[in-house]
Amino acid sequence: MTTVLIDYDSGNLHSAQKAFERMAAETNSGDIIVTADPDVVAKADRVVLPGDGAFPHCRENLSAHTGLDAALRDAVMTRAVPFMGICVGMQMLATTGHEYEATAGLNWIAGDIRRITPTDPSLKIPHMGWNDLIIDAPHPVLKGVKTGDHAYFVHSYAMQVTDPAHRLAHVDYAGDITAIVGRDNIIGMQFHPEKSQTAGLRMIGNFLTWTP
Repeated sequence: MTTVLIDYDSGNLHSAQKAFERMAAETNSGDIIVTADPDVVAKADRVVLPGDGAFPHCRENLSAHTGLDAALRDAVMTRAVPFMGICVGMQMLATTGHEYEATAGLNWIAGDIRRITPTDPSLKIPHMGWNDLIIDAPHPVLKGVKTGDHAYFVHSYAMQVTDPAHRLAHVDYAGDITAIVGRDNIIGMQFHPEKSQTAGLRMIGNFLTWTP
């Protein structure tokens, strides 16, 4: 069993790698590999797409790695392996990102990525730090995670899903912010599960043992 963390020059993967390695050992879920090799991605049993920074930059970097975009689509959409997107990796699941300019996403979960606009102008953007998850729908990756559990966020843009059934959790930041999305073999988290302590590690462990 191999879980691949895709390295496409869009974020520091060190903490994510360590968290996934820890939970893979605890759940006997095989190897964790960090790679940009499309052949390795195409053969993976599970795929994780992290992402830090601006949406257009991450999308461009993913496309710039020859064969990587196609390998990712083959693994997730054709072979239907379990997939997790983290932060901008989750945002790229959407149809279109609107950070600086309109940028096409993967369009695996219909929706748009738009700037957070709190109703309380005293709240700062980016939305940074701990916030309480509000669970909207059950999911195997959320087993043992409940409303009120904390997750660590760093972002200025958030997903607005077209189909409410695809939103699994949200948080309140003087307004409603999507925290987790999912459908079929795909799940995405706006926060960083690798930095979210007990709840985050539980979700990573659940993902590594999830059979959609």
